[in-house]
Amino acid sequence: MAQTILVVDDESKLRDLIRVYLEQEGYRVVEAGHGREALYVARVEKPDLVILDVMMPEMGGFEFMRAFGKEASTPVIMLTAKVDDSDKIVGLELGADDYVTKPFNVRELIARVRAVLRRTQRGTAEPDLLRAFDIVLDRAGCTVKVADQFIDLTPSEFEILATLMAAQGQVFSRLDLLDRMSGNAYDGYERTIDVHIRNLRTKIEPDPRHPKYIETVYGMGYRFAPAKAPTDR
Repeated sequence: MAQTILVVDDESKLRDLIRVYLEQEGYRVVEAGHGREALYVARVEKPDLVILDVMMPEMGGFEFMRAFGKEASTPVIMLTAKVDDSDKIVGLELGADDYVTKPFNVRELIARVRAVLRRTQRGTAEPDLLRAFDIVLDRAGCTVKVADQFIDLTPSEFEILATLMAAQGQVFSRLDLLDRMSGNAYDGYERTIDVHIRNLRTKIEPDPRHPKYIETVYGMGYRFAPAKAPTDR
């Protein structure tokens, strides 16, 4: 299920721009034009992260943080046209997880969204042993078996496979996978993921030309084939 991002800014064109980029990365986006509207949307939609402007009519970002912080611990990235460090300090003291100064590169904002979500999800322990179909991946031992045969993978291939298997059925963009490999995403290297996926399929798929395990979701990225519910007999 796609993660939900709430974008709060009184500039509709900026909200639209951010929404387009986020949706391209597979996120679900909801919007609000000021803090008071954002409180309502957040209560209904339960977002996984909030991108929040500071200067807005009716209710600004700081007021929203004071009210919303009493209700939820959702991570927040604050946006501001100001460069005064005191504003940044206030935002962080109110619980903001990151701070971006306008004008900004939207690709950088998306990278920060991924980084904040990754940090907040680290508290959930991931199992060392992953099983799907006839593949067994052991994080601790750094081994992969397909149909009881050990398969040699490069570190990058191993990390991609572990990421996909740990969230069966979830779509990961190229930048998501690149983040998992290197910790940072760079626009010029997104297509290297395609090479790693091709090599990985050659090693684990019965027929790499018709992949059974690693599926391409066109226009979005890749996913490990979701487990199928048993059929009634």
